[in-house]
Amino acid sequence: MIKVDSGKCIGCMQCVKDCFPNDIQMINGKAKVNNITCIKCGHCIAVCPKGAVSTDEYNMKDVKDYNKEEFTVDADNLLNLIKFRRSVRQFTNKEVEEEKITKIIESGRFTQTGINLQDVSYIVVREGLDELKSLTFQTLSNVGKNLLDNLTPETMPFKKYGQMWIKMYEEYKKNPIENDKLFFNAPAVIIVTANSPLNGALASSNMELMTNALGLGTFFSGFFVKAAEENKKIMDLLGVKDGKKIVTCMVIGYPNVKYLRTVPRKKADICWT
Repeated sequence: MIKVDSGKCIGCMQCVKDCFPNDIQMINGKAKVNNITCIKCGHCIAVCPKGAVSTDEYNMKDVKDYNKEEFTVDADNLLNLIKFRRSVRQFTNKEVEEEKITKIIESGRFTQTGINLQDVSYIVVREGLDELKSLTFQTLSNVGKNLLDNLTPETMPFKKYGQMWIKMYEEYKKNPIENDKLFFNAPAVIIVTANSPLNGALASSNMELMTNALGLGTFFSGFFVKAAEENKKIMDLLGVKDGKKIVTCMVIGYPNVKYLRTVPRKKADICWT
């Protein structure tokens, strides 16, 4: 429940103006949250000049007062970070500290979600990575065989993937260390799940930026997501909650490659109206 301390409230109406669900009204010059249409977005907490608004549903210790020096990111530096980031598939033999994994997840936790659903969950795999690898490689190989055995004009463009998955599994069985072409011997994986794929994707994007800011490397494994969609055993192994979908799989570690510059991209497809 959102509450207003009437002793602190000065009746400035900032919370009323910024409340999208129109759940706040003024009574005798004081703001009152009805908690009927409220979606717990926290805008009233953030906008109040006197810190009069609070909630008993979330941890108020998460709330930090704005400080320009700590909260502002130079726009050009941010754009350069985005341009310079690369998908990393070469990793050193170094574990990723739990503190850094936690910070990556924090950047996802505070990402906006539709109607403040906050439906994104995170599965961190470290100790059980070998079991997950084996099951994923085998699943992709089976998917590949089924694809090749039932080719149609519609699935013909995906033939190369079927052949690739089968070969990947055969090579992995021969030497799991040298031929890990799925997780590339990275020490950690963060799997992002959500009821809404859009919310999971938004969180994942911010998590990738945090990964790079921490000096780590990552890539999104679409192959793993495909395997998980095709094999319930993977979902059960990970303990994916009912109603949630795997949105992304972030393979994370310390980079064993050094990039020296950004790369070119297609021109932006923009329609100004």
